Amino acid sequence: MKKGILILFFTGLMGCSDGELQIETIDFDQVPLAFCDVASTNTRLFFKLNEFDALILDLANGLIRNEASADTLRSAIPGESQVRYRLFNGAISSSYFCDAVPPVTPTVTEEIPAQAGEVLVFTTRSESDTTQFEHVIRLKDVSFVNEAGERLTNIAVEEFGSFITFQD
Repeated sequence: MKKGILILFFTGLMGCSDGELQIETIDFDQVPLAFCDVASTNTRLFFKLNEFDALILDLANGLIRNEASADTLRSAIPGESQVRYRLFNGAISSSYFCDAVPPVTPTVTEEIPAQAGEVLVFTTRSESDTTQFEHVIRLKDVSFVNEAGERLTNIAVEEFGSFITFQD
């Protein structure tokens, strides 16, 4: 009887997942939007940085326009636009994305591309300065799946951020 219980106990231990999914939450809602240089209608790379991780948006061409949107412009993920979540082995800064020669450290320990979702962009013209346009970027129904096939479900990244461009 004791041997049977021990066998069941050890079988149960071996059958349990060892919890390789280390990412519990992807939360970048309170993190400011960042980009390299001055924002323009040609800006495509946007990112949000926490201490050891980054959320990266490679936006499709033509979504940032210096004209007010009648409707929200949409771009499919993956496809026209790409969203990636990266974990690093050290603290990350914008120089990783913006320097002509990226720093050697920190290095990427894991990269998880978004498997589904949409990027939504809505643009308004400033009433006080007609050369100024505010672009609001949102993510909708973004889904990440890691290499082990595990879906990351606790994601708070719907409000990606906003920025301003000026008409030439």
